Amino acid sequence: MASTIRVRASSNGDITEVQALIQHPMDSGFVKNAKGETIPPHFIQQLTFEHDGKNVFAADWGGGISKDPYVKFAFKGAKKGDELKISWVDNKGATDTTTAKIQ
Repeated sequence: MASTIRVRASSNGDITEVQALIQHPMDSGFVKNAKGETIPPHFIQQLTFEHDGKNVFAADWGGGISKDPYVKFAFKGAKKGDELKISWVDNKGATDTTTAKIQ
């Protein structure tokens, strides 16, 4: 199965900018479908970005994040060719992990 995570990381000097788009329904558990039935909660709880074995970004999310979340941040200490590891865990126990080379 293809990864649900699309990521772009580019280094310019000592700053690395990361952009990620994650395909996920991010259902809060408060919305109803066309039949009036509540859609059960299904959302990412933990999101982490690792470089060189250390977390450079971590988020604890709930149902308030929109569908297919987009994340953008910058950090110091990486160089072109290094790998960035991205992973998430949702409230149903599903996970996804991918790696990206810093350009």
